[in-house]
Amino acid sequence: MNRRDALWLLGVTTAGTLSSSLLSGCSVNPVTGEKQLMLMSEGQEIAIDRAQSPHQFSADYGEFGDTGVNRYLSDVGKTLAASTHRPKMPYTFRGVNATHVNAYAFPGGSIAATRGILLGMKSEAELAGLLGHELGHVNARHAAQRQTRTLLTQVAMAGASRYAQGLGGTASMLVNNLGGIASGALLAHYSRDDERQADDLGMQYMARVGENPQGMVDLMQLLNTQNKHKPSALQQMFSTHPMSRERIQTAKRTAQGRFAALLEAPNHRERYMDNMAPIRRQKRTILALQDADEALRKKNTAQAEKLLRKALKHTPDDYAALMKMSKLQLERGKKGAALRYAEEAQAVNPHEAQAFQVAGIVQMMQRHYSKAQSNLARYDKLLPGNPGTRFLQGVAFENMGRKGEAARYYMNYLRAGAQGEQATYARKRLLAWKVIKAPKSK
Repeated sequence: MNRRDALWLLGVTTAGTLSSSLLSGCSVNPVTGEKQLMLMSEGQEIAIDRAQSPHQFSADYGEFGDTGVNRYLSDVGKTLAASTHRPKMPYTFRGVNATHVNAYAFPGGSIAATRGILLGMKSEAELAGLLGHELGHVNARHAAQRQTRTLLTQVAMAGASRYAQGLGGTASMLVNNLGGIASGALLAHYSRDDERQADDLGMQYMARVGENPQGMVDLMQLLNTQNKHKPSALQQMFSTHPMSRERIQTAKRTAQGRFAALLEAPNHRERYMDNMAPIRRQKRTILALQDADEALRKKNTAQAEKLLRKALKHTPDDYAALMKMSKLQLERGKKGAALRYAEEAQAVNPHEAQAFQVAGIVQMMQRHYSKAQSNLARYDKLLPGNPGTRFLQGVAFENMGRKGEAARYYMNYLRAGAQGEQATYARKRLLAWKVIKAPKSK
């Protein structure tokens, strides 16, 4: 399961399980006009988006800092969005600081593209293909469809689990393990059918606003070529957006068939390159960070550190580079260096949450609990909704001797539905402090 899907699952658990009173039932697909079972309303799509998209943007080191780049992405995106089947959705478009090659959409219309993919593209037509494809996912409600399948699977597995309890430990374990595999498979990526539909919708939206449909084909060929040279940079994208030769050939036929009249339209290469100049100025930094990721994938931490230093030499205030260096130093046991880089990142962008989280964790390891709690509180203010932060704040308060505040955070953590080792620890502390009572044995 990739990071994007893990965050999606986190959103479902932290927002609370959908109760039967909220399930939407059958609805009309806005693209096909056909009725289909959809256990998520449009309002719920938007609510999940608003709750969870900020966490993904933060995981991708925050929004790219150049207002001109983001304004251009928004202009192209909103022009396309106005031509879609769901033009009234609250669409937003942004670049994010991550350097791997990716773009993604949340179900309420929040769409992002990484520096890595923005650097690789060469024309507005390619950008329109990229954003059109992501708009296709939103308009066809692919995320809502996947969540519906997942909820149905969970309901089926709940029944299977109750049955398995009567079979004894081994059978129960096998059935529950099978359920985990099935649910993970459903959430891991868009299906190939989803991808084909998003491609087709993207080209429709491009054609409606006069963008050259060859841009979609060029984009696919670019990604395929990049995957051959730097597969790790596209690993996340291809795990969520499976690419195939058949997809490329279908896009070519569609461009040369239904949309052939637009093949002579300008691709606006110059306009794209002018607007992406701030990205291109960071080319050496972006490539060094991609190479560092590849070195880390191969567990070559010494080479990764060398490449991160190279990136920081080119761009000393690069937030992503500072955070990657901080986490690498922490992995190598160098807590002082890890904290120093995290604090540099805080100074570079005090409105981005990730550096405060990492600094707080380092300070917890250093047993500087008051400072850790301060950083974690700042993180929670900037990016609320992560229950793990509540647990860490509880630990910090406990070690500061402030049991009342620790108990409050542990209770909030457990009320969010937390499970596992940390939840067990929190529950034991609350029992020991007599904040909660042990359940009566039958």
